[in-house]
Amino acid sequence: MGIGLVQIKVIYSKIGLMRYISHLDLNRLFQRALRRSGLPVAYTRGFNPRPCVSYKRALALGKISRSEEMVVSLTDELGAAEFKKRFQKELPKGIKIIKVIVH
Repeated sequence: MGIGLVQIKVIYSKIGLMRYISHLDLNRLFQRALRRSGLPVAYTRGFNPRPCVSYKRALALGKISRSEEMVVSLTDELGAAEFKKRFQKELPKGIKIIKVIVH
């Protein structure tokens, strides 16, 4: 992570049929949702840039959770409510943003 990036901690739930999505597929789902949302997400450098997103832990396939954590790096400041609204709009049923904390 670079200097000047805004860290957003996202607490989300994974329930219903989304429990059958693997961690790698969930990662791709979040990458696509972030891209579609138009949020100012920071990207890695190099040949194949990816959004700067990290996860606290990987949840096993078939398990539900009501409190998973991830951190998203943004290039510009954005309010927690605006981030939550724009990101949640692009997520499927079964993935719900519980809380957003701006660091």
